[in-house]
Formats: sequence, C-alpha cells, structure tokens
Amino acid sequence: MRGRFITVEGIDGAGKTTAVDHLGERLREAGIEAVATREPGGTELAEAIRDLLKGSEGEPPCEDAETLLVFAARAQHLGVTIRPALEAGQWVICDRFTDATYAYQGGGRGVPAARIRVLEEWVHGGFQPDCTLLFNLSPEEGLRRRSGEGRSNDRFEAEGLAFLEGVQAAYRERAMAAPERFHAIDAGRDWSEVVRALDEWLYREIADWRGGA
Repeated sequence: MRGRFITVEGIDGAGKTTAVDHLGERLREAGIEAVATREPGGTELAEAIRDLLKGSEGEPPCEDAETLLVFAARAQHLGVTIRPALEAGQWVICDRFTDATYAYQGGGRGVPAARIRVLEEWVHGGFQPDCTLLFNLSPEEGLRRRSGEGRSNDRFEAEGLAFLEGVQAAYRERAMAAPERFHAIDAGRDWSEVVRALDEWLYREIADWRGGA
C-alpha cells in the first residue's frame, strides 16, 4: 500500500522542523515506516543546492535563479527520496514543498504565480501532498522567536517584516484555494498544545489510511 505524503508549511519560527521530527517518531511508534525530510534538501545534490540558496556569503541568486534552483532541488528530491519511499509504503513527512515556493519566491520575492505553476507542472505535474499542515504564526512573533535563537540568519531569515507578511499572505491564499488538503495548526500556542493537536490529527490520518488498506 502506498504511503502518505505529508508536508509541513509556515513561516520561520513556527516550529515546523520540530513538528516533522515529532510526527516521524509518532509514526514509528505506531509501526509505520516514516521518512522525515526537508526542502530544499533531502538528497546529497539537493542539500548542496540548499547551501547555495540559503548561504549568506557569495553572490546571491536573483529571483528567477532562486526559483529555478528550488525546483532543481525538488526534482532530485522527488526522484531519489520522496517517490521511492511512498511506493515502498513509507510515509514521508517533509518540511516544506511547493507551497513554500509560492509563498517565499511568489509572495516574498514577487515571482509571478504563473511562472511558478509552469515549473510545478514540469517537475511534478498533478502530484501533490496528501495533506499539508500549515503552522499559523504572526510574522511579528516569528521574528521575535528567531531573534531569540542566538544564531546567525541565513539569506531568507535575514529578510524583514514586509517579506514575511508577503509570505504569510501567499500561504493564506494557498490554503483557501485547497481547503481539502490544508489543515491549520495554531503555532502561537504553548508547544504542549501544538503537540496535542498534531497527535489528534495524526491518529485520525493513520486510522483512515489503515481503513483503506
């Protein structure tokens, strides 16, 4: 039986990476093989592209080059990691996918959505996540959390409030356009409450998946 492809989206500071690890652990506890991965990244080549995209040193890519590099990494990720795992019956939990491109390169950088759609169709056609968890957090709170981490920012994290507001607006548009795929998580709550919401959602997903076997 094919596994499920779950993506986790939201602005920086919302807790996505921690959530991906938590979901992977819960799935393995339930006896389900799971792959926790991320974008850009997830393969040796895609991780090298990630370093190019997020590195704060050297020549920064222009908006179009950035978008093309994101999809180059995604094509490799799909071919090497995501599709094989799903066909093997594993669940894939991914920190960001194409919704992030519409949000960051589209809403943040101003790349037209029509241009992103052309690349989306080329790289993965009708293939979409089975469910997308959207971690909702205000841009102001995202910046506050990020500043408290005590580490240097990468190229995206160095962007300010106006950039994050554009990203957030694009995420909102994506969720409104596909309500059957998106599941909202209030990331502004205490982490224990976020975990409770994640677990409740995940156990329903597992029951539905096993019921369709």
